[in-house]
Amino acid sequence: MTLKQSKRPKVQDYGLSVVVPFFNEEESIDTLYNEVITALADRGPDLEMVFVNDGSTDGTQARLDTLAAKDGRVKVVELLRNYGQTAAMVAGFDHASGKVIVTLDGDGQNDPADIPRLLAELETGFDVVSGWRVERQDETLRRTIPSVIANWLISKVSGVRLHDYGCSLKAYRRDIIKAVRLYGEMHRFIPIYTAWQGGRIAELSVNHRSRQHGQSKYGLNRIFKVLLDLLLVSFLERYMTKPIYVFGGLGFLSLFLSGLTAIWAIWLKIVEGTPFINTPLPTLVGTFFTTGVLCVLMGLLAELIMRTYFETQSKRVYQIRSLKNLDTP
Repeated sequence: MTLKQSKRPKVQDYGLSVVVPFFNEEESIDTLYNEVITALADRGPDLEMVFVNDGSTDGTQARLDTLAAKDGRVKVVELLRNYGQTAAMVAGFDHASGKVIVTLDGDGQNDPADIPRLLAELETGFDVVSGWRVERQDETLRRTIPSVIANWLISKVSGVRLHDYGCSLKAYRRDIIKAVRLYGEMHRFIPIYTAWQGGRIAELSVNHRSRQHGQSKYGLNRIFKVLLDLLLVSFLERYMTKPIYVFGGLGFLSLFLSGLTAIWAIWLKIVEGTPFINTPLPTLVGTFFTTGVLCVLMGLLAELIMRTYFETQSKRVYQIRSLKNLDTP
């Protein structure tokens, strides 16, 4: 996927941060570190590696501490417990100082040798370059097929077409990352946020390797989490600044159904002589009416919450890419 390019600062003018979350991957750490160093040997002091220990229970922290003592470019963030991959990546983003951020998994399946290719593509004017594992080295039934289905569904719902949302090997411009707040399993949806904000996205085929150590932390239950997060992301994109539309719409629909049900009950009473007590229609009238009123009230409450969110934190409902002949606020 390629979108219209524009004149952007070149990547080599900025620092580079490589963010890697680890959870019980002690046997992969040294190899991954050496591969990153080799792939980015020309970066020198311009490179930092932010390694996040997401509550590992093995020797991951000891390995990371050893690397940090040996190489000052290694920054280690140890989380109190296992919060999940998205939270670990957010911790890495918050502690990364580079203007360009590259992420990859800590299990060694992503190939750091692909990072220079992602950076070169980013330099041509994109805000996010996403890896595409064309030849996945995972279990077909348990990982690959569910991934294909999920990627198709995410692309259809979001309108942002990528072949591989689940690939952690991605390159971002920091000004895109800092505008996104991530929860749940939403790290995979950063390209969607980027596109919705007017960002430019590219997808690049990357090498994918079989797991050499440990075992996968992902199961089929992850699919349902991703689908629920997708529903939330879609809702936020459409109704974040206008929640009254969805709640009010449901409210008026319920009130309309309440009216129709009341007319039906009255018609049965007058025309066929059926007493109200012999049908469930009066109960439905009350249920629909109450639901409608509550939905409208929830919509008004959601509007108040939304305005409080934006106004008390000085947030804006838009983002500026650049200004000319104006000072940045």
